[in-house]
Amino acid sequence: MTDVRKRKTGKILGIVGICAAIAAGGIGIATAPNWAGGTQTNAGSSQGSGEGQDVVVKPVELGITPLDGAREWNPVAGPQIKAVNGTLKDVVLAPLKGGTPVKGSTSADASSWTTLEPLKFNTEYSYAFTLVDGAGRETRKTQTFTTVSAANEADASIYPSNGSTVGSGQPIEINFSEPVADKAAMEQLVKVTVSSGQPVAWHWYSNQKVRIRPETFWASNTQVTVDMKLLGVDFGNKMIGNGNVTSSFTTGPQRVAVVDDVTKTMNVYFDGQLVKTAPVTLGSPDWLSPTGYAVIMEQERHSKFNAGSIGLKPGDKGYYPPLVVEYANRLTSSGVYVHQALESAWGAVGRSNVSHGCVGLLPADAAWFFNNMSTGDVVQVLNTGAPAVEPLEGFGDWNMAWASYAQR
Repeated sequence: MTDVRKRKTGKILGIVGICAAIAAGGIGIATAPNWAGGTQTNAGSSQGSGEGQDVVVKPVELGITPLDGAREWNPVAGPQIKAVNGTLKDVVLAPLKGGTPVKGSTSADASSWTTLEPLKFNTEYSYAFTLVDGAGRETRKTQTFTTVSAANEADASIYPSNGSTVGSGQPIEINFSEPVADKAAMEQLVKVTVSSGQPVAWHWYSNQKVRIRPETFWASNTQVTVDMKLLGVDFGNKMIGNGNVTSSFTTGPQRVAVVDDVTKTMNVYFDGQLVKTAPVTLGSPDWLSPTGYAVIMEQERHSKFNAGSIGLKPGDKGYYPPLVVEYANRLTSSGVYVHQALESAWGAVGRSNVSHGCVGLLPADAAWFFNNMSTGDVVQVLNTGAPAVEPLEGFGDWNMAWASYAQR
């Protein structure tokens, strides 16, 4: 009788926690309420074959992600709770400072709970739930964690912008706000859809800049869509993507202007058909016009030119005071344009080269070019003796051989 009494009075009901969960990029640690004990029995249960027989209540194994007090938690890696030998109820996950609770789902047997939507960045959350053991005993658990802070957010931008129409020579450019550690993995997260069916290649110019183009110019009237699934993606160095990015653009006809220094002429082709011929003046011997392919970057009806932008100061050979140029079509970042030649140069157009590297046209031809060509259209310059436009000097990507371009 004494042994039975000791056995009964020495038993308490409890929950034993263990490390039990690994999920969505984080490791959950099981926790136990402060009243948890060891292996438990329920004394005096009416169940069993005889009065007073003890019924074993299995300890509850509890796994929680993220850990209590966790910081920089990826908001896309959904928090979850898993209880073995127990059930969950009244689970509430919400911003600590107030806000709508996060939607979640409890399993059919009430043993687990997971989120159904991503969390917010840079937010502290409160995570509360009730745990019920096999004997119906309940305990309320509360903990907090903080999602990725603004300092660790990463994003990306795409050019051309969504909804735009550009020329057939325009490469896609993606700029990442943070260095990309695994370029091959990033490429797999980006889907490029091309209505013409042209295959494309990626060329990484740095850990943050990549361009994408087909082997030849985009076919006329091609629809291109770039769909980047970056939300929750680890760029590396714990920098996490804060959203998905999509951009769709359309190309116009294949418009290519071919400028030849031998003949001092420009021939403009639309979809392979010659539509315009005009005389030009190119860069003087001191300022040779770069050769190869260039893409029109921007167009300005009136553009302010300043010799200081190309390193010239008063007294230097070739210096000119600030002026306004008509019908300006930028080809390079360093300041090579197709534009209306200055009035003082009109006599040289078609005869000799007097510019600082730009392609100069007579007024009527300059107006035609400006009104009929567009950003993304191609200008090819031949026979000046100068090197080709560098890929990052605007969009000189077409001067790189396809085999080289397609190599990472």
